[in-house]
Amino acid sequence: MTVKTKSSAKKREKLGLPVPKGILLAIGGKESKNEEERPESQDENKSFISEQILKRFVKELKGKNPLVVVIPAASSEPEPSAKEYVRVFDELGITNVKIVDVRTRDDAKDPEKIELVGKAAGIMFTGGDQLRLTAILGGSPLLERIKQRYMNERVIIAGTSAGASAMSTNMIYKGKAQGGMLKDQVSATAGLDLLKNVAIDTHFIDRGRIIRMAQTVAQNPGCIGIGLEEDTAILVKDGREIEVVGSGLVTILDGMDISSTNIYDIKEGEPFTIYDLKMHLLGDSQTYTIPTFNEDKSNGRVLNETNK
Repeated sequence: MTVKTKSSAKKREKLGLPVPKGILLAIGGKESKNEEERPESQDENKSFISEQILKRFVKELKGKNPLVVVIPAASSEPEPSAKEYVRVFDELGITNVKIVDVRTRDDAKDPEKIELVGKAAGIMFTGGDQLRLTAILGGSPLLERIKQRYMNERVIIAGTSAGASAMSTNMIYKGKAQGGMLKDQVSATAGLDLLKNVAIDTHFIDRGRIIRMAQTVAQNPGCIGIGLEEDTAILVKDGREIEVVGSGLVTILDGMDISSTNIYDIKEGEPFTIYDLKMHLLGDSQTYTIPTFNEDKSNGRVLNETNK
């Protein structure tokens, strides 16, 4: 069954709200990269499809012989990290792949690197450390060019693990994976701000990160929490229309209807409380609309249940 709603993109345009023309693909990490190998974690998963997410990335590319740019800025070992994606894309039929090696803020000002991202049909951020990524790219000419293209052109921008976590407005960069129940156990800062009004966390189910995301949402209930499991991604169009791609689950934590929380009253090191936090669990092909405050609630926050 599919729940139909009015076109959010057209409505936002009428309201004078910007609607990105680009596409985002945020991946929860450890996405399948080899047709012949099946991750041990997927042994019992009957929905597993080899290379499903990266094949979808390739499918969304536009143009003849499209250029794909790989940016390994989040990685402490950028060369092997980038070369792995060059290999995978080559196996998937994409041979026009360039590595934009950005290790310093000066690198992020390099005109040749900026020109490459300006020509790319697809951009891939590898995993690593999201704080490294934002500290190097934040406010740089390279990032500004990527944002310009995302808003105005049909380009797909993907990120895996740290590269996905950095996409959102609010970015979690530190916190106890199996904890997060105590105030200030979770550290967040500004991300690359490609996906508005959300916080993304990766390796979500495998590393037990739901409580640390709940604390992030409690701190600002207007921020939707999106937890991506490994080999699972969200494809985002129009800046808010989500489709799940992959073999695992996406966890959505919606705090807009939280009736009360004590996060602002308790001291550091004390457990927090939330009432009426809403959660959705979405599998492959399911869709979700990120809510905004600028639209009537009845047309936002719609969960679509689509049969495969």
